[in-house]
Amino acid sequence: MKKLFFLAFAPALALSSAAESLTVSSPDRQLAVTLDITGGRATYSVNYGGKTMLDPSPLGFRANIGDFETGLRFLKAGERPVEYTYTLNRSKTSKVDYKANELKAQVANADGGVMDIVFRVSDNDVAFRYEIPRQGDTGSIRILSEATGFDFPPQTTTFLTPQSEAMIGWKRTKPSYEEEYCFDGAMTDKSKFGKGYTFPALFHVGSDGWVLSHYDYWQDRLRPSILVDRRDCASRLSDMKGDGLYTLEFPMPEENNGNGSVEPAFSLPGATPWRNLTVGATLAPIVETTAPWNNVEPRYTSSHDYRFGKGTWSWIVWQDGSINIDDQKKYIDLASEMGYPYVLVDNWWDTNIGKNGIEELVGYARKKGVELFLWYSSSGYWNDIVQGPVNLMDNPITRKDYMRWMQKIGVKGIKVDFFGGDKQETMRLYEDILSDADDHGLMVIFHGCTIPRGWERMYPNYVGSEAVLASENLIFDQHFCDEEARNTALHPFLRNAIGCMEFGGCFMNRRLARGNKNGNIRRTTDGHELATCVLFQNPIQNFAI
Repeated sequence: MKKLFFLAFAPALALSSAAESLTVSSPDRQLAVTLDITGGRATYSVNYGGKTMLDPSPLGFRANIGDFETGLRFLKAGERPVEYTYTLNRSKTSKVDYKANELKAQVANADGGVMDIVFRVSDNDVAFRYEIPRQGDTGSIRILSEATGFDFPPQTTTFLTPQSEAMIGWKRTKPSYEEEYCFDGAMTDKSKFGKGYTFPALFHVGSDGWVLSHYDYWQDRLRPSILVDRRDCASRLSDMKGDGLYTLEFPMPEENNGNGSVEPAFSLPGATPWRNLTVGATLAPIVETTAPWNNVEPRYTSSHDYRFGKGTWSWIVWQDGSINIDDQKKYIDLASEMGYPYVLVDNWWDTNIGKNGIEELVGYARKKGVELFLWYSSSGYWNDIVQGPVNLMDNPITRKDYMRWMQKIGVKGIKVDFFGGDKQETMRLYEDILSDADDHGLMVIFHGCTIPRGWERMYPNYVGSEAVLASENLIFDQHFCDEEARNTALHPFLRNAIGCMEFGGCFMNRRLARGNKNGNIRRTTDGHELATCVLFQNPIQNFAI
């Protein structure tokens, strides 16, 4: 059982608008955050080991209930330690002893509106957010924009992946976090599409160290009166706005085929998601960070015992033509021979195999000690996908109907693909799918999706997310084979550092096609492919082989 240790806030500091700054440091005193209000605007800066990692960077937001960017003044502040221990069963470490110092500063705007700026600083991680109480009779809020930014020193270079335009690419399925990273780029570079960058984002502050920016972790029950949950969108980084400054931006209106608002709304008292930075003199703290899980809590307790492990997957090399009973039995046999507990049956099973055929495969697999995962499209109204099954997972009635059927016949999990953006309504859909799936003992993989956001701790049946330029691209274009070693070398320090990554790698074919005689040519060594099995972390790895 988790133990929570709270000390009361240090006596609140009575502050005037003339107060210059407040500083909170990590337990080891190496990492420090300074909060300042100058000219009515709040900023924060980050220092590690005596070196500047972030110059003064903007804070605040504009909402339908008021302007919390300008005209700000300190009211009071307090500091306390936050300490607790928690366990993980699907990530890089099994036990975390979290120790941080928290600064909570209450500020008022020119109209008398009040909010708290909260920072939690552990030895290599900074988490911060805005907590908003009820404003008189006002019990709800809509956030119109955030000023939150990250102003890096001039010597900084970047490892960033661009945000795609919405409703482009194959079957109009983007954005899907599947663009290529720029290596060690200058901060003056503009993003490929002019839409900024997706998280996570890695910054090399010259010889002074590294900063990983990763955002939008939601749930927190350390303050039960503060509501933080799925009622928010996911964010991205802007293009640079002069002299090293990047700011937080909400989803594009065109995402999800224009469905849904880009402005998150929630009830009061409430809070924005935690925004996180991991800071270190080397890359070790980046690889080892537990920031995604430090300030979230399980959303529900499951009555099911989920088993994680390895799986086989016909589609990645044999493609659509392999979604038939005979080929799936071959991959079930392979999983059995390898000692793998799972096989993933990909798209088109509804028409090529059918429900009766799936029931036959479940029975055949169980005799071999193997269990099935089934593929689904997330929807059908925000892209042009024709692969089936479609139009099931976004509808609560059909979703539950299919989940009851899968539970009845013994399917163990689902892979849900082709989400259409990061709006608030899409974030709700992720949780709806996970929650309903747990009711029926089903694990969930997401593809064509957003990055995980502390979900390994929040949802007991969550398996992993793609949200990366994954192995399927090697099949589709020789360019990605040529760049595979270069691209995969980044993932332990970027994408996989912040959560599970459903990559689907480990190709032992020399040619990436059935029969090993044509198709794109693999450029990596066998040793490289085997290394990805260790370096790429996901609770269930579906290998190409």
